[in-house]
Amino acid sequence: MAMLDDVKRQISPASDEKRLTTEDGKTVEANELGENVVVAGDGTTLAVISPAAERALTRKYDIRILPILAIMYLFNSLDKSNLGNAKTAGLEKTLRLKDHQYNLILSVFFVPYVLTAPFLAILGKKYGPNRVLPLMMFCFGCFTLLVTAVMNFGGLMTLRWFLGMSESAFFPLVIYYQTTFYRRGELARRLALFYAAQSIASAFSGLLAFGVFQIHSGSIADWRYLFVIEGSCTVLFSFFAYWYLPQSASVAHFLSPEEKQLAYYRMQVDSSSVVNEKFDFRESFKIFKQPTSYVILAIEICLGVPLQSVQLFLPQIVARLGYDKVKTNLYTVAPNISGAVMLLVLAFASDWTRWRFPFVALGFLFTFLGMIIYVAIDVETQLHVAYFACFMMTWGTSAPSVLLDVWYNNNIAHEGRRVVLTSFGVPLANLMGVVSSNIFQNKDAPKYIPALATTAAFGATGLALTLLLGAWMIIDNQRRDAKAGKKIEVRDIPTEKLRDGPGVPEFRWFF
Repeated sequence: MAMLDDVKRQISPASDEKRLTTEDGKTVEANELGENVVVAGDGTTLAVISPAAERALTRKYDIRILPILAIMYLFNSLDKSNLGNAKTAGLEKTLRLKDHQYNLILSVFFVPYVLTAPFLAILGKKYGPNRVLPLMMFCFGCFTLLVTAVMNFGGLMTLRWFLGMSESAFFPLVIYYQTTFYRRGELARRLALFYAAQSIASAFSGLLAFGVFQIHSGSIADWRYLFVIEGSCTVLFSFFAYWYLPQSASVAHFLSPEEKQLAYYRMQVDSSSVVNEKFDFRESFKIFKQPTSYVILAIEICLGVPLQSVQLFLPQIVARLGYDKVKTNLYTVAPNISGAVMLLVLAFASDWTRWRFPFVALGFLFTFLGMIIYVAIDVETQLHVAYFACFMMTWGTSAPSVLLDVWYNNNIAHEGRRVVLTSFGVPLANLMGVVSSNIFQNKDAPKYIPALATTAAFGATGLALTLLLGAWMIIDNQRRDAKAGKKIEVRDIPTEKLRDGPGVPEFRWFF
């Protein structure tokens, strides 16, 4: 297959436009079979890019890359959320925590998380996510393992600080890493499959806690075994990930030379303006000259409070149903599994329709309704309704997180700017864990009405901002079409032309 750097446009099989002449005299034609054919000036066919070849390529990614990333994120989520399970098994009593010290331990995690994420993300772009991600995994696995040795508030506080630092850029880098393999219209469902590992991790954590808390004859407190098991497995898997992950699609060891060229072509026309572009600090930070970046960050803030509240306090919310510590952890499993299923449903629907913001808004709506129902009813007499509200809470946290990140990444062709905005947005959402950690007060237990009402308010605000931004993008696309004198679809513009984003006349919002 000939190198395809000079192909300047992707021709959609669904498009009425069947032929395009490139700058060097070659043409790109869409034949009757729906294949893109690159033809030289003398009529020689240089390359045929068929949908079947692309499907075969993405299947290889799905088999070779996605499972590894999903397992890595599963361990990341376990190491971040196991404190809630440990609390139900007497962590506070063992470490003699007082007053608000547990909330401080939760909160301190998010400070280094936000401060170090942009720097680690830049290192990931510079040296490759395939190297930086496993190194981060090794570090947070070690810190998780060390929790088994802490004896007091100070020791746990210190480890949580370094745990936050080592996990800070993990999710932003995974998002960027996947954008170097998949087209914009393929990304949501793949990122959802990866992110579902978090919901599965929460469910698995509940099952693991259920089993571990049956240990009564060990030499250490039963909650410490959680950290022994999860930390050890994390460290071991990080070595495998460092050895296995490729730097990018175009150099993946499991692809043939022809597939590597196809991978490069796909990214050039429907993901990045320059594939494998070196990081330029000044160019990358120009993303903050776009007003929409600040709206995205505001939505991330609104998303962060419900997301962190459910992740950190679902065991405490479920505990209001009146079960013992073992059953409480067991009853967190089903809501988390259903959250993963709903995430996949919304993500696949988003890719199929090529719409993003309606599904983000739907997730916010689920969260809002779940919180309001739980606050409004008498939980003790309406246990089934209350438990159903717990399901709605999980439906409305995972999906907006994934689809919001996909939404704005789909609209940024410059790789450096994509990394920068993601490395600020995702940690900002996680910083809202400071809010969640401090609104769930022991004095409000078991109802936690102030915390649930605050969380619902953030969900409602996020819903409104999402709908407003989506409506503005639709209107702006219509304005651009009117100025151009014709309707242009997002898929008709190759991303190599969109380096400067909305400043380019051909730019159309992917909403």
